[in-house]
Amino acid sequence: MITGIKGTSFRRAVAVAVTSGAMLATGALTAAPAQAVTAPSIVAKGGYVMNNANAKTLYTKAADTKRSTGSTTKIMTAKVVLAQSNLNLNKKVTIQKAYSDYVVANNASQAHLIVGDKVTVGQLLYGLMLPSGCDAAYALADTYGSGTTRAKRVANFISKMNTAAKNLGLKNTHFDSFDGIGNGNNYSTPRDLTKIASSAMKNATFRTIVKTKSYTAKTITKTGSTRTMGAWTNTNTLLSSYSGAIGVKTGSGPEAGACLVFAATRNGKTVIGTVLASTTYAQRATDATKLLNYGFSTI
Repeated sequence: MITGIKGTSFRRAVAVAVTSGAMLATGALTAAPAQAVTAPSIVAKGGYVMNNANAKTLYTKAADTKRSTGSTTKIMTAKVVLAQSNLNLNKKVTIQKAYSDYVVANNASQAHLIVGDKVTVGQLLYGLMLPSGCDAAYALADTYGSGTTRAKRVANFISKMNTAAKNLGLKNTHFDSFDGIGNGNNYSTPRDLTKIASSAMKNATFRTIVKTKSYTAKTITKTGSTRTMGAWTNTNTLLSSYSGAIGVKTGSGPEAGACLVFAATRNGKTVIGTVLASTTYAQRATDATKLLNYGFSTI
């Protein structure tokens, strides 16, 4: 049984088939012009898609309008950490009470890190990118910023994030936080975020992390015993719902709405893009799916 085909469409399809047969029978070999793929309509207020291989633009919707980015900010957090010289992913970081207090005070997404536990930098990156842990983001900023106080180290880390944006030639991006919980001056655009993600995806560790659906960390407690943490589940549902999905990061917030930076590879080609200010988590995934399909059809 054929479903989903309207009677008129089906009759037209049959007519085309008959006509095509007649053309072949008479030796007419003129090909019909290829039909252009229609750009999709998305709910998100901003969207951008590009061919990751050559940065060719495939789709835009308010692509250069500055918007709050929510936790997609953490892509740059991870990028700055991974760019550190002589980075040791096995370096252990002791979780401070300040990190825990911060996520509680802000009702923020967290990796549920335990005060006093020693957690490796590699584990913190998983805690940052999968459950979108703002506690993990704080720990990384405190570890890789320079300064004599925690406040100075965090400020220095955020300045590194802004320097990295400038080095990518981005004119519409600014960070005032390490995790997206900004103070009114944390913004980017769909185009800029896509470029940040494309740059970050050049790092093998980053690629491995953002395509991981679930990760269980084993940390070292104050007493030296091993703690098996609850599994961190990746908030990017496309990893399960979209064939070829390889990342990248979700984001949300009262001002940001539902955001998603996404990437997928099919037949050796990678499409990467961003949707900002969609309405729900389900809708941002639907928007991204439409844009990925469109990107692959036009690449």
